[in-house]
Amino acid sequence: MQKIALVLVGAGLGVALSLSFNAVADKEASSNPLPVDELRAFSTVFGLIKQSYVEPVSDKKLIDNAIKGMVSGLDPHSDYLDADAFKDLQVSTQGEFGGLGLEVNMEDGLVRVVSPIEDTPAFKAGVKPGDYIVKIDDTQVQGMSLNDAVSKMRGKAGTAVTLTVLRKGESKPMVLQLKRAIIKVQSVKSQLAEPGYGYIRITQFQERTTENLASALTDLYKQNKGPLKGLVLDLRNNPGGLLTSAVGVSAAFLPKGDLVVYTEGRTADSKVRLTADRANYMREDAKADYFQNVPKEVKNVPIVILINGGTASASEIVSGALQDHKRALVVGTQSFGKGSVQTVLPIDATSALKITTARYFTPNGRSIQAKGITPDIEVAEATVAGRGDFSALEVHESDLEHHLDNPTDKDAGKAKPKDPATTPAIKLNDAPQIKPQKINASDADADNNPRQLVSKYDYQLQQGLNVLKVQQLLQNKAAAPAASAPVAAK
Repeated sequence: MQKIALVLVGAGLGVALSLSFNAVADKEASSNPLPVDELRAFSTVFGLIKQSYVEPVSDKKLIDNAIKGMVSGLDPHSDYLDADAFKDLQVSTQGEFGGLGLEVNMEDGLVRVVSPIEDTPAFKAGVKPGDYIVKIDDTQVQGMSLNDAVSKMRGKAGTAVTLTVLRKGESKPMVLQLKRAIIKVQSVKSQLAEPGYGYIRITQFQERTTENLASALTDLYKQNKGPLKGLVLDLRNNPGGLLTSAVGVSAAFLPKGDLVVYTEGRTADSKVRLTADRANYMREDAKADYFQNVPKEVKNVPIVILINGGTASASEIVSGALQDHKRALVVGTQSFGKGSVQTVLPIDATSALKITTARYFTPNGRSIQAKGITPDIEVAEATVAGRGDFSALEVHESDLEHHLDNPTDKDAGKAKPKDPATTPAIKLNDAPQIKPQKINASDADADNNPRQLVSKYDYQLQQGLNVLKVQQLLQNKAAAPAASAPVAAK
């Protein structure tokens, strides 16, 4: 167990192997002697607490709290995982876990929502990116660790939990009653948006996302009964996940051997170049390439990728790779900006250290850390009349305390709105307001249901389809034979 490490990108998900950490750690320890004075101070504080604190405190609690404090001061994504948190991490990579369905970070002592996961209790209750959770049942979140807060929100399916939420624009806290559920995240959803145009939504990058994408692509071509004119790949509010799955999704649309992402860190194992080759995305137990039966036209179909402030890490890898290779147009708003890789290093059989070990870069050498992916065409999300503009609530990496700097852009996270670095090539008119629609079980598939997979009320999606149609018109025009010159009458 001491030599096993889990490598993560995204909001707390990911699995891979690293075998040389201990050797590196031993080398570092031999070349950098322990800080005796600081350890002496630590020992003194430990002794004073044991001797003088108002109540007895166990050695384990003091050491655990010391480790948590040491790690939490590094960056927003490094963490100490106790037995429960370590188990939750291992379970969540398989796409099934118990709880409410929230991706969260700790900000200013409060739990801040990065993104609700689709089709979960939190999503259905209307929790939004940027919401602050200030109370869980009757317990104040202020002063809790992130792991403790997550543990309180998780529990047996069917049991109730009350969240007290602060939201920008609301005059008082919102109290939401939710029921916990077994969260089975369907990572790939697909549908023909209209004849000739496919739509695929990826909610998270899990173990089977790549093969599920291959199946979805094959099904879309069968439903369309022929080649697609265009494809929308929706990565909005996708918090990330497995690095191998991000490589696999990119490989579905890129030529074999194209660079998808590379990472840079201090150790040899943290310097990796991942290309669109099956060795970089196939699971060990898989026999045949996931894409062997996918129509070859997929490699050339015009693609629009939808992103927003909830598009993070692994989903930014896909967006950046296809954008750099000019394989897709990116439409939406600036992405989250998480450009770091976490490695989970087991401490013993029940606990582990999740620590940032590298930054990742797009094929053209861009770091999106604290900056994000800039869309080629900026399209704001439509607002719901009477409910405010939720885009103003979006959380970005640059908003998080102790976030890492961007090595290729020192001003990342500080750029003004008109700075070319964060200004898209094209910006469409402001998104419209739509009237709120009442959603009942009976109209779950109705055309006026904003939560339908493909909805006419989804302004960003509709604009993405329009972009594909314009591309199709331009291709048709370029392919049409030139008009013959008039012949003079004899």
